[in-house]
Amino acid sequence: MGIHFDSGAGLFTLETAHTSYHMQVDERGHLLHLYYGRRIGQGCLSTLYPPADHGFSPDYYPNRRDRGVSPDVLPQEYTGCNVGDFRLGCLVARDEHGAAGADFLYVSHTIRPGKYALNDLPAAHDEEEEAETLIVCLKDAVTGLELELLYGVFARQDVITRAARLRNGGSAPLRLEKAASLCLDLPFGQWDLIHFHGRHAMERQMQRAPLTNAIHTVSSTRGASSHHHNPFVILCDRSATEDAGLCYGVMLVYSGSHRTDIEVDQNGSTRLVSGLHDQGFCWYLQPGESFETPEALLCCAPDGLGALSRRYHRFIRHNICRGVWRFARRPVLINNWEATYFHFDTETICRIAEKAASLGVEMLVLDDGWFGKRDDDNSGLGDWYVNENKLPGGLNPLIERINALGMKFGIWIEPEMVSEDSDLYRAHPDWAFTLPGRAPAMGRDQLVLDMGRPEVVDHLTDVLSDLLRRHHIEYVKWDMNRNMSDVYSRALPPERQGEAAHRYMLGVYRLLNRLTIAFPHVLFEGCAGGGGRFDAGMLAYFPQIWCSDNTDAIERLTIQHGTSFGYPVSAVGAHVSACPNHQTGRNTPLWTRAVVAMSGTFGYELDLGRLTDEECRQVKEQIAAFKRYYDVIQNGQYYRLSDPSREPRYVAWQTVTDSEALLNLVLTRPEGNARPLHLCLRGLEEDALYCVDTMRLYGTTVTPEVHSVQAGISEGAVYSGSTLMYAGCTLPQLSGDYPSVQLHLTRVTNH
Repeated sequence: MGIHFDSGAGLFTLETAHTSYHMQVDERGHLLHLYYGRRIGQGCLSTLYPPADHGFSPDYYPNRRDRGVSPDVLPQEYTGCNVGDFRLGCLVARDEHGAAGADFLYVSHTIRPGKYALNDLPAAHDEEEEAETLIVCLKDAVTGLELELLYGVFARQDVITRAARLRNGGSAPLRLEKAASLCLDLPFGQWDLIHFHGRHAMERQMQRAPLTNAIHTVSSTRGASSHHHNPFVILCDRSATEDAGLCYGVMLVYSGSHRTDIEVDQNGSTRLVSGLHDQGFCWYLQPGESFETPEALLCCAPDGLGALSRRYHRFIRHNICRGVWRFARRPVLINNWEATYFHFDTETICRIAEKAASLGVEMLVLDDGWFGKRDDDNSGLGDWYVNENKLPGGLNPLIERINALGMKFGIWIEPEMVSEDSDLYRAHPDWAFTLPGRAPAMGRDQLVLDMGRPEVVDHLTDVLSDLLRRHHIEYVKWDMNRNMSDVYSRALPPERQGEAAHRYMLGVYRLLNRLTIAFPHVLFEGCAGGGGRFDAGMLAYFPQIWCSDNTDAIERLTIQHGTSFGYPVSAVGAHVSACPNHQTGRNTPLWTRAVVAMSGTFGYELDLGRLTDEECRQVKEQIAAFKRYYDVIQNGQYYRLSDPSREPRYVAWQTVTDSEALLNLVLTRPEGNARPLHLCLRGLEEDALYCVDTMRLYGTTVTPEVHSVQAGISEGAVYSGSTLMYAGCTLPQLSGDYPSVQLHLTRVTNH
C-alpha cells in the first residue's frame, strides 16, 4: 500500500487497502488518469487508451499530422484551459491580454510521509501517522502558471484527499475565473448519480438516477453549502446495492458556494469536476502569489454503498473532526427554543432546567433572544451583550442556578450576521454586504457581515472570547440564518470583488479556528437554519451539526437517512420535540420521537413542564436507554436496512460493534391484513451467538396478548449471526400511528 512511482514508465500508483489509483506522465508531459477502482497492483494501463482519430476532437500541435492524440478524448488528471478539450474543465486562467489558456506539463513530484496541509482551509489531518503525500508539479510555459496537485493517501481507510495549489510563476498578473479541486475521469462503465437535494426543513433527500449523455450539475450559489444541494455526490454501478457494486464518493471539505458537474461525453466516458462555484468568482494572482482550492475526500468502495458510507463515517470522525469532543460522550440537553421562542426570563429558564434536571437531562441550552434588543428576529444581531431586561444581573446568576442543579450551560449565537437595528450596524454599516446604491435583499431581516475583512474577524474574536471567558459556558450553538446576496465588499477594489464570497468563507474558518483552539473544552455545534451548512468543512471545527430545523420524527427519517450516506451519527444534532409538531402539526408517539433522535446526539426541545407523569417517566427511560446504548449508537458501524423510496411501510437501520447491535424500526404506513415485518440484519459475526436482551415496542395498538402468540423474534432468544443476517428475523406486528421497535442484541459466545 502507499504511493509508488515508476520512473521508466512515468507511472504513479496510489494503493489503499482495497483500491488502486493510476496516473501517468505521457511522452508529451501531460498527466493522464488511467484507472481508479478495485485494487489491481502496479503496472502500466496505457494500452487501455490506444490512439484513435475522433472527428472534431483537435490534436495537440506536435500530433497535428499523425492525429489521434487529442485532449478531448484522453483521460485527464486535471484539465488545462482552452487547449482543445471541450469537456468539463477544471480551470479558467486569463492573462494580462485577456487571453484564457493553460497547458500544464509535468515538471517534478515529491513523495513524503504524512499529510499535506492547506494554509487557510480546513483539511483532513493525520494523527496516526498513516498518510502519505504526493505533490505533482506541472507548469504552463506561456503564462508561468504553476499547478501543484496534492494527494493525501490514507491507505488503511481507502480515502484519497485531493486539492490543487496554483501559483503565478510569471511576470504579469493572472486572473483565475475557475479553479476546481479535482477532476475524475471514468473512461469506461455506466453509472448512477446519487446526490442529496432538499430545502430548508427538508435537507439531504437522497435521489438516484442513471447518468445520461448530458451534463448534470449539483451546486449552490448561496454562499453556503446549502439546504438544497449537499457538496457530496456518489457515482455507482447501476446495479449497486448497500452490499455490492462499485461506488465512488466525492465530498468537498468546504462550506461555501460549490459546484460538481458530471458529464457523459461522445465516447461514453464520464468526467466529474468538483470545487468552488465559478459563478461570480474571480481571483487575481499577482506574480509570486498562490491560490489553494478546497480539499475533496475521494473514496472508492468496490463492495457497495454501505461500505462507502462507513468509510466516510470513520474518516470524518478520526481525520476531519478535531478536539476532545469528537469521541467524548455528548451530554443530553434541553433547548428552550420550541418551548419559549423569544419570550422568556430567568425564572422561565430556571423552571425548564429544574424539570429537566429531575428527569436526567444534563445540559440546558439558552437559544436566541438573550442578547441586545432581541425580542423578535428584527433586531439585535451583532450586539453580543446580555439583555438584562430578560436576565437581571446578566448570565452568571442564571448559569450558577443551572450548574447548582448539576447541569451544564450552553448558549446560542449567530456571529456572521447583523441586524440593521443594532449597535454594531450603526457603528459599522460598511461591515455588511450591500451593493452600492441599492437597497439590499433581506433574509430574516438581517444582513451578512463581510467576514473577509480582518477587522470583522478580529472584532468577533474579541467579543466572543470575552463572552466565553467571563461565563461558564460549556456548549455553543453557532447559527447562520440567511444565505448571501448583495455580495460586495467595501474593503476590496473593483477588480477583486469576485474574491469576496470565498474570502468570506476563509474568514469564517479563521474565526472558528481561533475560538476552538482557545476554548477546547467548549462543545461547538454548527447550525445554518438547521442543516444549511452540513458539510465536512464545518465538521473540521464542529463535531456535531444541527441536522434540520424540522424536528418532526417522521420527516427526520428521510433527512437522517440521506445524511447517513456521508456523515456519521455522532455529527447529527437531533432532538425530541413537542407534539403536535411545530413544523408539520403531526402527532407521533413520544418513544418513536426518541428512537429517531437517538440516532444522533440526542436531546429535547419542548416544554417538559407540560408533560404528563407518564410522559415524564418515559423521558427518564429514554435518557437511560440512550446512555446504555451510547457506545453502539455513536461508535458502531452504521447499516441502512431499508430504502424509504422503495419500501414505504417502514424505515429501519442498525448499528453494530464487536459486542452488541441495536436495530431500530419506525412503521410509517400501517396496513390492514399487514404483511410480516421481516429484516435481515447486517454486520454481525457469522459464527457468533447473539442474545436478544431487550425488545421494546413503542406506540403500537396491538395488545401484548396478540404479541405473545405471534411467531417472530422474542426477548431472551439466542440466534447465530448467520441466522440473523441470512435467514433474517420477523418482528412482531405493529399498528397505529407511527409505532417503533428497538431491538438490542448482545454477543454471548462463538460456536
